[in-house]
Amino acid sequence: MTDSSRTSRTWFITGVGRGLGREFARAALEQGDRVVGTVRHAGAMSNLLADYPHSAREVLLDVRDAAAVTVAVDHAAKIFGGFDVVVNNAGAGFVGAIEEVNEQQARDHLDLNLFGAIWVSQAAIPHLRERGGGDIVQISTVGAIGSMPTFGLYNAGKWGLEGFSEALSTEVAQFGIHVTIAQLGGFATDWAGPSMQFAAPKSEYDELRTALFGTAEMPWPAVDPDASVTDADPALAAERLLAHLTGPDRPLRVLIGDDAPGHAALAYEARRDSYGKDSDFSWPSGRGTTR
Repeated sequence: MTDSSRTSRTWFITGVGRGLGREFARAALEQGDRVVGTVRHAGAMSNLLADYPHSAREVLLDVRDAAAVTVAVDHAAKIFGGFDVVVNNAGAGFVGAIEEVNEQQARDHLDLNLFGAIWVSQAAIPHLRERGGGDIVQISTVGAIGSMPTFGLYNAGKWGLEGFSEALSTEVAQFGIHVTIAQLGGFATDWAGPSMQFAAPKSEYDELRTALFGTAEMPWPAVDPDASVTDADPALAAERLLAHLTGPDRPLRVLIGDDAPGHAALAYEARRDSYGKDSDFSWPSGRGTTR
């Protein structure tokens, strides 16, 4: 059901072919907005296009190609006469101890998870500025606060995403452009399934992988589709993101997912403790400085 009092918006969302990107797009369309979604393979948005033939459009794009990103963003802006919300959602996970990661894997992963978001943000800013403002949403993770063994490359990309996005938020505020860093917890997508990428395992890390995942086998065994899913419905992430974007006072960061606040608290506690006991540094607190 749409609210006739609200002004509809146009969204540009990367990685709409599946998972969270598809749910973000569907939620926006359901509330009467328009969506231009990017996909890697033609027809990946076919269900959304069938359900919303007048308000959904599909654009082929590999966000790792900076020149192609500019062309795609310029084209998307013409489809509905501009856009109001840009969501950098395209990305993938990666498992591998740092010693196991080869150069090409590292470059490909950061091209997708970090540089792709930079290229899309760069290309979108002139269109949002011309429109008088808008929103850029970076889909991040609680893994951008802390780290986990064998996810170091993934953590690096998301930490980088947050670093440039925090600077970006100050740079573009003068244009009426608001930046949101959405730190997600666990949701039931294929992030840990078919889209996950793996380094070639070294036997020296078998014990660590077994402790972490219950198996040293990489790629890990396929998940039984009939097994119970404990992660949250990705539609809930879309609902929370839309609620955040309708708020008048939107903080730079928003935690999404019931498990996200707990993970964030643990990560910040670990960060604090990493300074050791003898440091002159005092961890900031809203109630004064404490260690």
